[in-house]
Amino acid sequence: MKPYKFTAFEKTGKLIVEETWEFASEEEAKSKGQDKIEEKEFLNTTHRLVNTSGKLILFHV
Repeated sequence: MKPYKFTAFEKTGKLIVEETWEFASEEEAKSKGQDKIEEKEFLNTTHRLVNTSGKLILFHV
């Protein structure tokens, strides 16, 4: 399992939440990460999911 950092922001740029999630691969991070974002009701909030190198896996403005 590899760590991925999820962050969600208000429109002002204020941080709402920052969590570390673990997934086996980038593909799993994309699919299961999207599910977690929906579950936590952040679909319509600015958010991103990045790997430890800073590569964007998911992003929404």
